[in-house]
Amino acid sequence: MKISIFGLGYVGAVSLACLSRDGHDVIGVDIDRTKLDLIMAGKTPVVEEGMVDLMQRVADSGQVTVTTDAQQAVRDSEISLVCVGTPSAANGSQDQGAILRLAAEIGRALAAKDAPHVVVFRSTLVPGTVEDVLRPIVEEHSGKKDGVDFHLCFQPEFLREGSSIRDYDKPPFTIVGANHAFPVERLQALFGGLPCKFIQTTVRSAEMMKYCCNNFHALKITFANETARLCEALGVDPFEVMDLVCQDTQLNISKAYLKPGFAFGGSCLPKDLRATTYLAKKHDVEIPMLAGILPSNRNHLDVALQKLLDTGKRKIGFIGLSFKTGTDDLRESPLVTLAEQLIGKGMQLAIYDPEVHLARLLGANRSFIQKHLPHIGDMLQADISAVIEQSEVLVVGLTGAEVSGALATHCRGDQTVLDLVNLQNRGAIRARVTGLCW
Repeated sequence: MKISIFGLGYVGAVSLACLSRDGHDVIGVDIDRTKLDLIMAGKTPVVEEGMVDLMQRVADSGQVTVTTDAQQAVRDSEISLVCVGTPSAANGSQDQGAILRLAAEIGRALAAKDAPHVVVFRSTLVPGTVEDVLRPIVEEHSGKKDGVDFHLCFQPEFLREGSSIRDYDKPPFTIVGANHAFPVERLQALFGGLPCKFIQTTVRSAEMMKYCCNNFHALKITFANETARLCEALGVDPFEVMDLVCQDTQLNISKAYLKPGFAFGGSCLPKDLRATTYLAKKHDVEIPMLAGILPSNRNHLDVALQKLLDTGKRKIGFIGLSFKTGTDDLRESPLVTLAEQLIGKGMQLAIYDPEVHLARLLGANRSFIQKHLPHIGDMLQADISAVIEQSEVLVVGLTGAEVSGALATHCRGDQTVLDLVNLQNRGAIRARVTGLCW
């Protein structure tokens, strides 16, 4: 293919070298003439393992040209990869100056081009930028329509400095955010041969997942470093501890817990976090990320409370009370806390949980519920349909076929359902269903 690459920093330069190595004709575009001169001389503009030899090879192949003329680059290519920088502004926002100017230039180039052109934004962009900010600029300057005369899409990159050529050749996956089939087909032809999954998604999801990935990496590094600081104070080998943690691929290094839902609770996580933060204070160790988990969890519960209060309704039914489906453990259940708060505000509650039987509650579990919901016996009901029938608002904290079926069968159009579990049959429920954060 004929490909133009805008921005010849790490991502752009490595992409140029690898694409031309793989047989494509590549036009490199940058406002920095020095970078262009280095590339044409077979030298790399970035310090990166393997780039010295690779750049010399592709420069000698004759399949690389460079220019400062963005419009010419668009006219002479089929696909444009946009890799210009989006650094932080002084206030922490994303400085989009370069990409906004480039969008206008690309639009002017497309005005004079008849063939369909695919513009692939690879720069990290705030979700909504491609569709709400860049598309109007390109359409205004081209006089054409996205999805008709040209195609805008977003493809996040996952190149790490120091191993970017290896990462290019063996990425974790290829994600393409696009609204039409044509750009997906072109990018599949370009990148589909890589040894990874090729996944199409929405433009916004692709933009957001890039931030999510980077934030998760920062989270993991911080987690390991805070753990190490606490280990040092306790005389424990942090490398041994983290190596043991990573041995668990069933829960620790896995999909487990990485799904949006309600606040966590139960007999383990809250108490162990409190013990960890106490240990850190005792040894004068700062662990702000770990110390911030419980306050963040409480904020998540507050979101649910506010959504319920915003309905203005007073008769609220709970489908589920334990901290997790399939258990009767009520200790530090966020649903118990939510119920307690609603009762404090004068709401009338009816509760259904097939696993919770007061006569069978023992020990700490029984003590906890007697302290927080002493009149729970007056609220618990054995019939889910009865709870649905008498409620104006339903809080769903249980999953399963029984719950989904009962909601679809018994809910009315005048009711509201607050979904805390991501119900899969929302369309079959006659009530207004609103998710917690979805």
